[in-house]
Amino acid sequence: MNFEEPTSGLLSRIAAALERLAPQLAARVDFDAGSAFVWQAEPEAFLVVESVNRIPLSLLKGIDRMSDILLENTERFARGLPANNALLWGARGMGKSSLVKAAHAEIEDRISGDDSGTNSGNSLKLIEIHREDISSLPQCLQKLRSSDHRFIVFCDDLSFDADDTTYKSLKAVLEGGIEGRPRNVIFYATSNRRHLMPRDMLENERSTAINPSEAVEEKVSLSDRFGLWIGFHKCSQSEFLDMVHAYANHFKLGIDKEELQRDALEWAVTRGSRSGRVAWQFIQDAAGRLGRHLNN
Repeated sequence: MNFEEPTSGLLSRIAAALERLAPQLAARVDFDAGSAFVWQAEPEAFLVVESVNRIPLSLLKGIDRMSDILLENTERFARGLPANNALLWGARGMGKSSLVKAAHAEIEDRISGDDSGTNSGNSLKLIEIHREDISSLPQCLQKLRSSDHRFIVFCDDLSFDADDTTYKSLKAVLEGGIEGRPRNVIFYATSNRRHLMPRDMLENERSTAINPSEAVEEKVSLSDRFGLWIGFHKCSQSEFLDMVHAYANHFKLGIDKEELQRDALEWAVTRGSRSGRVAWQFIQDAAGRLGRHLNN
């Protein structure tokens, strides 16, 4: 009998099984393939984002102070200087996530055109991690640690509910773990909640815990891991109209100023709020009625 063929087939199957069991990202990730990636927890991978969904920094109106703070922090980090993890919190639709993406593009352009050599030719990359994948953040950071590039790891709409304990692992990863945050990584998050926990969750801790103050401290200490807190608040009517005019001028819609303002305010009334998101939704509606495309 000839046992060579069966043996060869068996060895091939064993080799294939071992390969499947090996770490998915054992090979070095090619971060030169793009400027932005999405972290995929299962199977582990960094997915290249061909075209980032963002708007120019110049179109973000009413948040000048917040923009200056985040830009300064991001540029220091990109140049290898000390910088803080940042939590952008506050009113919905006021440009928190838009600012993170716009800041990355702005600073990436600055350092790419810098001849001083302070960035050693390495790029600033944006890595988005989804809220449901936060538990895999340690694995994500481990892959980034050995890279020559610098990374903003970004989580949009980060918050935790009463039964969610993943916030504890996030606390350790940000500052408290034995390895700590990699020097080439900074963490930015946006949230509608200042302490990333619902208010009723904190109040429940106060009412049921043996030591209420310690129980609450355990919950709110996560937000303390962010050295930079940037608050966003509801915009005024004039700020809302500034946003609308900026969009209309940028996309050259050619709508009469008084008509634009009247229609925009009516749109805001029907929505029951004024924000950057509402202004953008109005502009999309106006462009659609005009049969125009919104191309940057």
